[in-house]
This record gives sequence, C-alpha cells and structure tokens, in this order.
Amino acid sequence: MSGPHPLNQAVIAQALHDLRNGQLRRAKSMGFDDEDLDALKRPAMASVLANATVSWCSVSVNHDVLRRLLRQVDNVTQEIEQIDRLLRLGASTDLICKFFGLTHQEIALRRSIIGLPRRKGRHPILTEEQDTDLWHRWSAAVKKSGIAPTNDMAMLDIAADFAENTALPLSVIWNAIRGWIDEGLT
Repeated sequence: MSGPHPLNQAVIAQALHDLRNGQLRRAKSMGFDDEDLDALKRPAMASVLANATVSWCSVSVNHDVLRRLLRQVDNVTQEIEQIDRLLRLGASTDLICKFFGLTHQEIALRRSIIGLPRRKGRHPILTEEQDTDLWHRWSAAVKKSGIAPTNDMAMLDIAADFAENTALPLSVIWNAIRGWIDEGLT
C-alpha cells in the first residue's frame, strides 16, 4: 500500500494556512469552492483529503511567469556583476546608492567581498589636461552614440568605459560628466 500523495498534502497544508490567515481568496484561487472550504474546516475531512493515496489535484505551470522569474535571476546576476565592476573602477558609495539603491552597509560588504581596500578620503580632482582629454572623449562618445545626456544609466556606462581606459576613478569621471551636463556643455 502506498502512502499519501505528497501533492495532496501540500495543497491541503497551503489551503489550511490560507484559511487560518483569512486568505479566503487565495484558497479559492487554487480551485476550492465554498463547499470545499467548509469541509476543510473539519479536521476529519481535511485528514481524509491530505492522506488520500490518489491525487485529487493537479499542477499547472504558467510558462510566462516561470520564464519571467528565470530571467530575473539573470538580471540579478548581471546587476551584481555591474555593481562589482563599478566598485572596482572607483565608484563612490553615493553613486552606487543612487543607481542601485544599496545601503552604505551593503556597499561596504560588496567592497569587502570583492577584496577592495577601504578607501580613505576623497579621490583627487582632475588636472586641466585630464579634464580636457576627458571632455573630448565624452563629447565624441555622446555624438557618436546619439545618447541623450539625460540618460543617466547610459552616461554611467560611458563613464565606466572611460574609467577602464584612463585608469581614473569612476567617481571623478562621473562628477566631471555631471558637471558638464549641468552646465549645458553637451
């Protein structure tokens, strides 16, 4: 003799949980009607259903929701990789907070996890030569790509690429770009 069907047990457990917590609509959304829910209020009836060896319910997979959830995993992974890259390139805590909503503690933890030393003080300011070189690079990149200067995420990507190519800290480059945009020098 086989034991109770595990799907039956899971469905009854969920339905009873929903009923105890006043979630009548959730229980109904699983397919129960009022008469079924009334029967579940009696322990003997719930026990009969939970211990049935024959499955009296079935599972349906919503493929659209499933795929969207699976894509979210990829998106989270990409976001973590992007945050780590930006931190390695010298992004400030405020910059990461602004774009990704992380707290200062979460950013400190990320820095620790990827092995970045604690930073003390501010990054140096650009020399006039560095500022001019960066301005020409940025102006050319914006014209070539056609990206609007108001597109902060695209500007952050450009700034990160410049940080990789120039070895300047990302926060310094970001502040320069934001300054040019704020001054209307686009």
